[in-house]
Amino acid sequence: MKTAIVTDSTAYIPKELRDSLHIHMIPLSVILGGETYREEIDITANDFYEEVVTQDKLPTTSQPPVGEFAEMFEKLARDYDEVISIHLSSGISGTYQGAGQAEGMVEGIKVYPYDSEISCMVQGFYALEAAKLAREGKGAEEIIQVLDEMKKSVQAYFMVDDLAHLQRGGRLSQAQAIIGSLLQVKPLLHFVDKVIVPFEKIRTRKKALKRIEGLLDDAVKDGGAYRASIIHANREGEAVEWMKELSEKYPNVEFDVSYFGPVIGTHLGEGSMGLGWARKMT
Repeated sequence: MKTAIVTDSTAYIPKELRDSLHIHMIPLSVILGGETYREEIDITANDFYEEVVTQDKLPTTSQPPVGEFAEMFEKLARDYDEVISIHLSSGISGTYQGAGQAEGMVEGIKVYPYDSEISCMVQGFYALEAAKLAREGKGAEEIIQVLDEMKKSVQAYFMVDDLAHLQRGGRLSQAQAIIGSLLQVKPLLHFVDKVIVPFEKIRTRKKALKRIEGLLDDAVKDGGAYRASIIHANREGEAVEWMKELSEKYPNVEFDVSYFGPVIGTHLGEGSMGLGWARKMT
């Protein structure tokens, strides 16, 4: 069996890496200034953050049409027997459900939609692992067993920097935003049962990042091999410096720097920072 790997744009896997591992990507879209842009294709993260500050209205986002999934799966059917389609958490987007709906619209290929129950580069960890196993000739069911095992060790925490942004998006009252800003509150968020929920409220950005580091420390102190991604919203310099610090402290963890692209950045806001990790499976 020849197995294809698909993920969506919110995994934010660099194009060169996707291409080298034959990972196929279907984009979500952001609606900005009345125009619709497919992230990772029509608009970069840098362009998004430059443009969003000039807009009066907060951007909105949309999932891929089911027809785009069906079209991709039909093309893959020419060369593959099966496909694992890995997507951001079904609790925050209907993208995973869209892949499932498209499954019944195509013939000649078996489709396995997979709910990562998370997003960003941590979602990408699943696609990277699946692609590696597919290249080794593993079939979809065997690959999914490995992904399910990896899921037991996956964690991610996100610090929201701009409370006003959350307030504009309807996720925080104006009074809460004003009080929080005065107190320099930096909410930490994480995924629980597929949805994003508050974890803690921390005073100051520095303390928030230190708290996330402590959570990483608890998770990887067993000395096992892990991979981790520092994820930023237009704060690359800060992310790189943090990666250098963490790499020295945790030699058993392989770090990289990723980003919150337009779709996820719309909901979290510029200045947000996250850290996610998972145990290496192979």
